[in-house]
Amino acid sequence: MSNHFQYGDETGVYTDAEADKNFDFDDQSIRKGFIRKVYLILMVQLLITFGFVSVFTFSKGTQEWVQKNPYLVWIALVVLIVTMISMACCESVRRKTPLNFIFLFLFTIAESFLLGMVAGQYEANEVLMAVGITAAVSLGLTIFALQTKWDFTMCGGVLVACLVVFIIFGIIAIFIPGQVIGLVYASLGALLFSVYLVYDTQLMLGGNHKYSISPEEYIFAALNLYLDIVNIFMYILTIIGLARS
Repeated sequence: MSNHFQYGDETGVYTDAEADKNFDFDDQSIRKGFIRKVYLILMVQLLITFGFVSVFTFSKGTQEWVQKNPYLVWIALVVLIVTMISMACCESVRRKTPLNFIFLFLFTIAESFLLGMVAGQYEANEVLMAVGITAAVSLGLTIFALQTKWDFTMCGGVLVACLVVFIIFGIIAIFIPGQVIGLVYASLGALLFSVYLVYDTQLMLGGNHKYSISPEEYIFAALNLYLDIVNIFMYILTIIGLARS
């Protein structure tokens, strides 16, 4: 689930604020409306996701039913991959209403189902602790992104490189099982996606940052923030589970 959308400037998603001072996203009313829309979509996504997490965590019957119907996992994986690739590669899918909302909804349902299955393997108190920590971390990082003078939007290339290294490390870790390497991997994952959350928040905010996101890409913006938070939750949950084992 450690996927993260990245696009180059040729897609029109990112805009260099210094190269285009007249870009309409600098208009305060447009930017505020864009931010409100992004956070509204994000809140709906998170409510759906943690609703699934709650059902799988507190309803053992649901877990048993899914285990008896493993084809549901494969369906969710196919839906997740198809919708993710479609939104990543097709601008019309991301921008055309209501098609963009349909794809986003299907992606969110599939991701929520799979995350719920993962959460169901942990104790309820561990899941609740992970939710609380994730909420606190996400809020703190969002406030930091709003207040800091550091411009994280210029770090896109570095973050992509770190993500590639992290994925390679994860593949290696599969063949070297153990609690220590698991804790290291999960800790690095939580840290990486925490930085990504700051990066994506600043891209959405625009303003004085070097790069910003096009106001037409509200689905893209909400999806990246959603993936950041979901990945932070997943890695924090992993850390808690390994620390208590």
